[in-house]
Amino acid sequence: MKEDFLKYQAQTSPYPLALPISHAKGSYIYDTDGKAHLDFVAGVSACSLGHCHPKVVEAVQKQAETYMHVMVYGEYIQEPAVAYTKLLASLLPPSLETTYMVNSGTEAVEGAMKLARRATGRSRLLAARHAYHGNTMGSLSVMGYEERKSAFRPLIPDVGFIRFNNEDDLDKITDKTAAVILETIQGGAGFIEPTNGYLKKVRQRCNATGTMLILDEIQPGFGRTGKLFAFEHYDCVPDILVMGKGMASGLPVGAFTASKELMSTLQDSPKLGHITTFGGNPVIASACLATLKEITETQLIADTLKKEALVRKLLKHRLIKEIRGKGLMLALIMENAEIANHVILNCAKRGLILFWLLFEPRAVRISPPLTMSTEEIESGCGIILEVLEGYKQ
Repeated sequence: MKEDFLKYQAQTSPYPLALPISHAKGSYIYDTDGKAHLDFVAGVSACSLGHCHPKVVEAVQKQAETYMHVMVYGEYIQEPAVAYTKLLASLLPPSLETTYMVNSGTEAVEGAMKLARRATGRSRLLAARHAYHGNTMGSLSVMGYEERKSAFRPLIPDVGFIRFNNEDDLDKITDKTAAVILETIQGGAGFIEPTNGYLKKVRQRCNATGTMLILDEIQPGFGRTGKLFAFEHYDCVPDILVMGKGMASGLPVGAFTASKELMSTLQDSPKLGHITTFGGNPVIASACLATLKEITETQLIADTLKKEALVRKLLKHRLIKEIRGKGLMLALIMENAEIANHVILNCAKRGLILFWLLFEPRAVRISPPLTMSTEEIESGCGIILEVLEGYKQ
């Protein structure tokens, strides 16, 4: 199967991990030899409730037996999507009331940028250096990492960049700026949190210039940081909220949310201002609804901060220079990339799944399911410490 995998399925890197999967359950992924791998990555923050959570599986199976696809987005009334977007609105600030469901985080970013340009009549977009918002052409255009996008130029025009957490750059936001798009917590850059009221100051500058603020919560959203969305930590409500990853417990989905007034600009002049065949798919929406209910009707969000504290308590080692992030969106920062690679690859041999970050080579990602038990966290952290002790400088 490995030969077929490498020949027939397009690859994204020269050396994929190529772990042959048999099945997954809870906090574990099982290979075809029956070996259990403790998952400290959760599909890169996507499997919020672990693997094959019974309530999500039940919701998907029930909906799949009823209907799976009937019409393109926004034409027919389909109960799963209506129920989901209504529940989501009840959990968000009043200005974030109407949600457009799409197929992935990067499509949600595309829709959000289109919405900002359409609503403001402006074209200028500002993003942050070292930002990551996806890989389609619009999202790539606001990626703040030239090495990753130079091969695909020309990209969309009239895009500029500011430095995350640098207040000196706020004057670049002017009355010609359609939108500022930021990750609430920078992901690929190394799980960097906003400091010194930075997001609130960006919000104030956007208010002063009539600029839309788009916050990308694709990675920190849905309880991962100890709040339903990370912006709740920072006293900053966006005009447009972008989400994905953890929405549906591992199924492909994304969404962007704004006010009803703002979102209505996509309905006319032109009609079909944004359209998608499979956005709001009833099976996916059913998974979203089951996931959101489980996250918000249990202690999972509150427990996330307790689990963060446990990780920080356990992972004290001379080779770990810093632990960045919030909740269960954490990155171990090593002295150099060699140590990070050693940890990730050797933990994999011992049955612990870790992963890299896009732009910070010294980082080791820790983003387990929110459902991971304290015993499983202790076990995984123990393996990390054993591997660090075995590192020969």
